[in-house]
Amino acid sequence: MASLIGALFLAAVHLFGCKLRFLDVIPRSRWLSIAGGVAVAYALLHLLPELNEYHGVLQDFASDTPFDFIASHVIWFFVLLGLLLFYGLEKAALSAKADSQSNGVFWVHMGAYAFYNGLLGYLLVREYRDVTSLTLFVIGIGLHFFVNDHALRQHHRKPYHRRGRWILAAAILLGWAVGMSTEIHEVITATVIAFLSGGILLNSFKEELPEERESHFGSFASGAVGYALLLTLT
Repeated sequence: MASLIGALFLAAVHLFGCKLRFLDVIPRSRWLSIAGGVAVAYALLHLLPELNEYHGVLQDFASDTPFDFIASHVIWFFVLLGLLLFYGLEKAALSAKADSQSNGVFWVHMGAYAFYNGLLGYLLVREYRDVTSLTLFVIGIGLHFFVNDHALRQHHRKPYHRRGRWILAAAILLGWAVGMSTEIHEVITATVIAFLSGGILLNSFKEELPEERESHFGSFASGAVGYALLLTLT
């Protein structure tokens, strides 16, 4: 029941994030910068260290495949894959927007982010060891979803409001349902964590770095340091 409440909360971020009009400002809202810092801290201090537990599993798995030459680094290739995928999507969205041909990119974006949200919905179940760990997960990923939702609304506007946000909200609940109803091999779990780590880092930094958004370094750093302390002290 607790993990279901967490999944519903995360889905609600996409459904009702559009109500927070104060986020749509330049200079960039300090709240979005704080949220970005929290997401980066979660990826660096929780997800990436957790990959150490799975390094041997993925290395053994890769050793029995034609990709044995990267066996010792395979887990970091999945981190890189997550980063590259979402960087490529961002570039495609910007190009399509400039050419006024964004419909196809909208559906590619929704497919990729639905997959991303589904993985996080699955991870929500896997991360539920106690109420504290669940709460930290929901806070970190919920704030990250605010950043993603804001970016997707800026890219796609009406199509995202009419259809996209519902797709992404449903993907979270679908991922949660998969996590509740199936026992997934730890190789897949390791791959999910690695892929999400790269995606979270890229999606957070790409929203903070462009100069025209006039982001707040102090707010970003405060979110990152504050959440890092919360993770290490609980």
